[in-house]
Amino acid sequence: MTILARPAQARTGELAIVEPDAATWDAFVDAHPQGSLLQRSAWGQLKADAGWGARCLAILAADGRILAGALLLTRRQYGLAVAYAPRGPLFADDPAANDLLLAGLTRLARRQRAIFFRLEPNLTEDHPAAERTHTWLLLQDMRPERSIQPRSSIHVPIDRRAEAIFAAFSKGHRADIRRAERDGVQVRVGAESDLPTFYAIMQSTGARGGFGIHRADYYRAAWQLFQPRSRLLLAEIDGRTVAAHMVFADAHSGRYLYSGADEAGLKAGANHLLAWHAIQWAASLGCVSYDLWGIPDALGQAVGADEAARAALERAAQDDPLVGVYRFKKGFGGRVVRYLPAYDRVLIPAFYGLARRRIR
Repeated sequence: MTILARPAQARTGELAIVEPDAATWDAFVDAHPQGSLLQRSAWGQLKADAGWGARCLAILAADGRILAGALLLTRRQYGLAVAYAPRGPLFADDPAANDLLLAGLTRLARRQRAIFFRLEPNLTEDHPAAERTHTWLLLQDMRPERSIQPRSSIHVPIDRRAEAIFAAFSKGHRADIRRAERDGVQVRVGAESDLPTFYAIMQSTGARGGFGIHRADYYRAAWQLFQPRSRLLLAEIDGRTVAAHMVFADAHSGRYLYSGADEAGLKAGANHLLAWHAIQWAASLGCVSYDLWGIPDALGQAVGADEAARAALERAAQDDPLVGVYRFKKGFGGRVVRYLPAYDRVLIPAFYGLARRRIR
């Protein structure tokens, strides 16, 4: 662990800014209530392989405990950079630790010649700490911005028996899962040798849907780096793969990140069956929720809105490219959540507008 500075006093003594080793950092992320897959060191390594720099900063108490910290990703171009903490930072209850962390991130971003750095707290708007965190960030001259990760999602509670989880699915989803099983869709856990098959499914899905996908080596690295908390699930009909999911789990939640299916898989309900298997896997690891990862943000805004506003937002969501995905995800019995926005600290104002558009 590298100590960078000891410039502050906390309620309980001196604080230091450190760069922890991967094992120490990951243990902190796993123990933190807002710890996320996207703040683990493996996510930094995955993004480093894709051209980002990755550094962890942590605030260390006098007794050796990490109180707060962030994985900060940096992307350089033309001698300048942008910096970003995906689903982070992980804040402390101690204001002095949070002040020191923000100051440390600012210094690190300036050294990287970052035009701005973006924070994306892993807090939903209904979390007890959300309003306090939002207000504090505004007072620190952080400006709210559009988030990079999906702002609205569906979280399925899975800290209960499998029968109760399944019973909470919609009638249609339960029927589709049973039909897929009855019609001979087989699900198996994939190995490294199955990654080319997974990628072929992703390619065909992207071409059909008109969206881009990562390179094959990105998915391979993601699966490898997060083992044993990554899982490749393949759905087959008569021995032919018709759908595939690559899912992940951190200490708190399963994460539905990458999936695809061909026409036969869609007709057979293979994605419904794969999702059910993925949810059971995450539950077996002790996760309390399964994050379905992205729906139209208008539907997140509609939660808690008055009747007229909710109706208008639901109409607006029908034009969102994710509305079809939402119809699939809403049947798994979860609740719609909306995260706090992202927050930018502008360091080089002259270039901020251009950099902001590019990072979107």
